[in-house]
Amino acid sequence: MRYAYSNAQMRKFDEREIQKGTAVLALMQRAGKALAEAVKAALGRLGQNDAIFVCGGGNNGGDGFTAAELLRAEGNEIAVLCLAERFSESCKAVKDAYQGELFRMIPRRIYSVTVDCLFGTGLTRAPEDENADLVNFINSGRYVIACDLPSGLTEGGIAFSPCVKADETLCLGQLKTALILSDGADMAGRIAVADIGIPATEDGVEIWDDVDVSAYFPKKKSNTNKGDYGRAAVLAGYGTLGAPLLSVGAALRSGVGYTEFWLPPAENREEDEMHRTVLTAKYPAALFGFYSGAPLLAHAVAFGMGAGVGLPQREMLETLLSGYERGTLILDADALNTLANYGPDLLKRKKCPVIVTPHPKEFSRLTGKSVETLLRDPVGAAKAFSAEYGVTVVFKNNRTVIAEGERAAIVPTGSPVLAKGGSGDALAGFLAGTVARGVPPFEAAVVSSYLLGRAGELAASDLGEYSPDATDIIGYFPKAILSLSLPR
Repeated sequence: MRYAYSNAQMRKFDEREIQKGTAVLALMQRAGKALAEAVKAALGRLGQNDAIFVCGGGNNGGDGFTAAELLRAEGNEIAVLCLAERFSESCKAVKDAYQGELFRMIPRRIYSVTVDCLFGTGLTRAPEDENADLVNFINSGRYVIACDLPSGLTEGGIAFSPCVKADETLCLGQLKTALILSDGADMAGRIAVADIGIPATEDGVEIWDDVDVSAYFPKKKSNTNKGDYGRAAVLAGYGTLGAPLLSVGAALRSGVGYTEFWLPPAENREEDEMHRTVLTAKYPAALFGFYSGAPLLAHAVAFGMGAGVGLPQREMLETLLSGYERGTLILDADALNTLANYGPDLLKRKKCPVIVTPHPKEFSRLTGKSVETLLRDPVGAAKAFSAEYGVTVVFKNNRTVIAEGERAAIVPTGSPVLAKGGSGDALAGFLAGTVARGVPPFEAAVVSSYLLGRAGELAASDLGEYSPDATDIIGYFPKAILSLSLPR
């Protein structure tokens, strides 16, 4: 497992290290050396020896001047482009020590490697005027390396316009959350982390890997039966049946012992029997029944997928929150819209652990905050909602954020193939099954989101990014689990 940290946390770590007696110039020398090694490796792969560093006047620029001088002294063809008028004390010191070519206006030449040392973590608004010109120059390079963060990338991973689009990013000290969230995944390229002697002194956001996830799929004993693996229930509402059926299909792939599908009673017996016939034909391994509002005895209940929004849904939601005690309640889709309509304070009536799984628009309705505000700091937003209502939050986006109190994780898997209706329904069902077989809510949320992302990656690899639908994604859950190299 790795950990990632916000820009604000990294500034704290920097300050703490300096207060301990480490000189800023010493840190800059370490960062510059690491950056020089990354640039040298890239030049080696390209079979070239020319690079240009685009430096600002802050410490990120100082890292660039340091690396540039190291590479120049080794005989490489190095230039620095710097339009800054003001410099930090440390940046000025290494700038004055640099003995190579220094451009004060954008050159016409394109170098083999262009290194972005313009802003790093120090940007709070979109690059303008000459800074925008510098970003565009960097992006015109043949191969772009960003130092710490691509210039123009915000704390929450949202890219300003313009923003550097790097082929690789060398992250200094610790991995930054901005490189993983939102646009960060597209703008950062290949990510490496250089240890420059700045230890983390507080908890970061968890970034799980295959080994972490595989621990929740131990080899089964031969002396076992379906009763050992829990009971998951998917509740349909009065809306469409397609969405909850996708959840049932995903739950059946999760390893849970029993999967139940509960429907509200229809207006007549003939319609009830029609539903039973159709649904049993589709998923004969699932158990079907009709509910009248009574809490269920399953170990996990998922509600809201295609349920519709109205008084019956509110009544069912209140019944579940105030009466269901045996397991964990997963609220998705229209359950969240119902909460938004009637107020999330309904969550304070819960008698069991609750997991909410909003996408950005649903989370906006729940919190009253704009989508833009939430995506500016998705980790903070998820933590705040979790703390206020005592729930586990699964904030779904291209990189899903899971929060439970002060603990948080960013799921590193995923594919654009998941940007299609039904993906969230599949997650809700697989999550219900994973919780039901005994995995705690936070861990189950990470495991399920991770495997949904991996299933999307595998589907895209085999079928392309455009054609797979949610049923295809569900079909790739077994391959996603096998891809973990499970313990034996």
